[in-house]
Amino acid sequence: MAKNRQHVAEFMDKVMVDGANMRKEDTYFSYKGVLYPTALCNPETLQALESFEARMDDVVLAGYPKTGTNWLDHILSSLESAATKYTEEEMKQRIAIEKELALVPRLEFGDPEMCKRLNKYPYRRILLTHLHPHALPTSIFKNKAKVLVLIRNPKDTAVSYFHFSNNLFFLPTSTWDQFFTDFMNGKVGCGSYFDYVAEWDKYVNDANIMAICYEELKEDLNLGLKKIAKFLGFSLTEEEIKSVAEKSSFKAMKEKSSETHGSFGDTFFRKGTVGDWKSLFSEAQNQEMDRRFEECLAGTKLGVKIKYDTYCKV
Repeated sequence: MAKNRQHVAEFMDKVMVDGANMRKEDTYFSYKGVLYPTALCNPETLQALESFEARMDDVVLAGYPKTGTNWLDHILSSLESAATKYTEEEMKQRIAIEKELALVPRLEFGDPEMCKRLNKYPYRRILLTHLHPHALPTSIFKNKAKVLVLIRNPKDTAVSYFHFSNNLFFLPTSTWDQFFTDFMNGKVGCGSYFDYVAEWDKYVNDANIMAICYEELKEDLNLGLKKIAKFLGFSLTEEEIKSVAEKSSFKAMKEKSSETHGSFGDTFFRKGTVGDWKSLFSEAQNQEMDRRFEECLAGTKLGVKIKYDTYCKV
């Protein structure tokens, strides 16, 4: 939505305060077989989402945790603002409405009344989510909202998720070996990475759904932005694409992270590199991940797109 993220920072700071005294056994709850962090989600909100009405002009950004959704959120907001060419007054009005409605940074976060507040938002909505397709409102697919699915290689995703979890005091800390086992068994927030990618693989040929890789954005951000803009029907000049790319580098995002994500800033924007998995994976863990990828995703459309041999083999 609007590029100002003060309301997001305030929400995340409140989560940190509310989660400070949470008992370890209350860290997660299970909803339809998937774990969710109690400090961010609740079952009533997930249930309310089932009747949420998506709009045809909605843009949904779907990605498993730690695949780069915060980065791509900034990119999408910048592309939409550049394409729509809002005046300064219009931007101020959008930001004021977002703050008044107390919008949250993920579709599944916050209280059950969030859905009703979202319905009052008068502009194009960019809706972020970590939910698996089966848990999303069916209206997203029925009403042909545009869905951008972000994927990232599983080894870097696991390592980034490990550091992220250990930096949030309302989630239980663990050793890398413990976290790796939980990740491989889907015993982390938002469930199994492999199930997530495999389920989205069934949708990628739909005209209103596009998949893009974190790695391809890192390789050539300008080209990635052009693909996204074309998919979303945004008419942008080369100069506008270049401007968004320059403002969306990892360095630029990290420098502004305290403004955009409050005390979560450094946690969200840690390294932003490709290949960081080599710092933690043992040979046995490499082999286990290689086997699981081969069993679950190799040969699928998204599995091929991930370029596993390029990014996940020594």
